[in-house]
Amino acid sequence: MKKTILVAGATGNLGYRICRELIQRGAEVRAIVRTSSDTDKTEALEKMGVEIKCIDFNNPEAIAEACREVSCVVSVLAGLGDVIIDLQKKIADAAIAAGVPRFIPSDFCTDYTLLQEGENRNFDLRRVFRTYIDRLPIQASSVFNGCFADILKYNTPILNLKDKSIGYWGEKADWKLDFTTMDNTASFTAEAALDDQAPRNLQIASFQVSPNMLSEEVKEVSRQEFKIHQLSSLEHFAEAIKKQRAEDPAGENELYAKFQQGQYMYSMFTAQHHELANGRYEGISWTSCTDYLKTFLQ
Repeated sequence: MKKTILVAGATGNLGYRICRELIQRGAEVRAIVRTSSDTDKTEALEKMGVEIKCIDFNNPEAIAEACREVSCVVSVLAGLGDVIIDLQKKIADAAIAAGVPRFIPSDFCTDYTLLQEGENRNFDLRRVFRTYIDRLPIQASSVFNGCFADILKYNTPILNLKDKSIGYWGEKADWKLDFTTMDNTASFTAEAALDDQAPRNLQIASFQVSPNMLSEEVKEVSRQEFKIHQLSSLEHFAEAIKKQRAEDPAGENELYAKFQQGQYMYSMFTAQHHELANGRYEGISWTSCTDYLKTFLQ
């Protein structure tokens, strides 16, 4: 019998990919979306073979009804406390009411269990939901993919294509950073959703690369020399983030406020994935650093 997987957040970039990977693996895929969702996106999902359920997310009975006969709920929701905590709680409660045995929360990030509380606002929201769901009679599995590899395209201090520079904080020139592509994350999540024995924590990374290693990779791919330099100490960076946050109260209502971007960078240099589950499922072709850089540097 085919398993039915319900996806919340299917209209997003990662959610769409997870639906695609689930269907390729023979699963029945159901997506719950708001009545106000982009029709172009929902139609694209339907064309792929996803069953769309337009519901009122404030209606627990409607969510529970959508969860009937579902093997696993996958949450790919993005947002602040009203989404990551409040809405995910509603979905988890509805899933239990419908008899769903498994739940994959929206923890697609660095393994925040390795970090101190208070170091990353968005991770702390996920930490609150983790505490909640771990008390419920449902089996939860978190997919920790480190940082999405796309960040390497966006002229961040780690890799600035305009300035031709590679930056790092502290004495971390040889510190390996965890990067995973959207497609690899989607493939792995689909496998985990279909795996009744999936453990609580699953750390993955398409590739792990230090600033020094990245410098060599960039030179090899682009035939250009990028300047590698220390940006500041980690202590100074942490203080700068705190100051930036204090001076921008409006940023507390923004998903990717400037201070939050800094917190993401800080977490990359203070937490590493040491127990990769990359080999748990066969058939996933993990993208190498070289191959990923070739997609935008050549």
